[in-house]
Amino acid sequence: MTFVRIGGVAHHVTVDGSGPVCVLSAGLGLSWFDWDPLVPLLAPHRTVVRFDRPGHGLSAPAAVPPTATGEAHRIAGLLDALRLPGPVTVVGHSLAGFHGEAFARLHPARTAALVLADSSVEEHPRPGRTTALAGLLGAALGAAGVPAALGPLVRRATVRHHPAPAELVRRVYRTSRVLRGALLENARYGAVAAELLALRERHPLPPDLPVTVLAAPDGSARWERRQRALARRLGARYEAVVPSGHLVMLDRPDAVAHAVLHAGQEAA
Repeated sequence: MTFVRIGGVAHHVTVDGSGPVCVLSAGLGLSWFDWDPLVPLLAPHRTVVRFDRPGHGLSAPAAVPPTATGEAHRIAGLLDALRLPGPVTVVGHSLAGFHGEAFARLHPARTAALVLADSSVEEHPRPGRTTALAGLLGAALGAAGVPAALGPLVRRATVRHHPAPAELVRRVYRTSRVLRGALLENARYGAVAAELLALRERHPLPPDLPVTVLAAPDGSARWERRQRALARRLGARYEAVVPSGHLVMLDRPDAVAHAVLHAGQEAA
């Protein structure tokens, strides 16, 4: 188990395999072990880096509220702390798709490819709840013992078909730290989405960057249309992963691994 300090915050990170570097960042409220099914598919060919954002998994609480720019720099800081060479492939799931795209725009020379795994999409983002309100709610729920009583149950209900080791689920999701981390990211969701739209105007992606949009429409025509629109906006290759739910790295790790290992080798 490894911890590195980025911006004064201790981040939990795991590194497996060898070869070109691939960074995996999961969605809101998820942990490093949610990438477990993908690791054996990538590790023979890639150095696989998994990390927990502040307040998630085993990482310390956030020092400042998240921003798109801050999360892009967090990935760069992680690579610096681990002394891993670039450029790297970044895989962003759900909310972390915002972070992966921001990294590619702000650190183009360090980006070999970008894979968006059922990424969040916000064409017209709205400001969310204030971070102060999220902090108060997290403190109140923590003081009432809600995470210790219900955290693992909520995790198992949310991720029903992919049971993680019970010991790890209890260790992570019984803590008020993880609840506060998820509430803080949720409160900043709209602001991060709006910031990413602004970054698109000022920082174009490199024209030759391989980008893949992996969508899990799960029967939703509207979600598929939005994901296709995202792929067009980014000049990306589009792939609908069927069957799969939103947790595509758990439902279809083979599809995610294929996107990583064949980035740039298939026609958009």
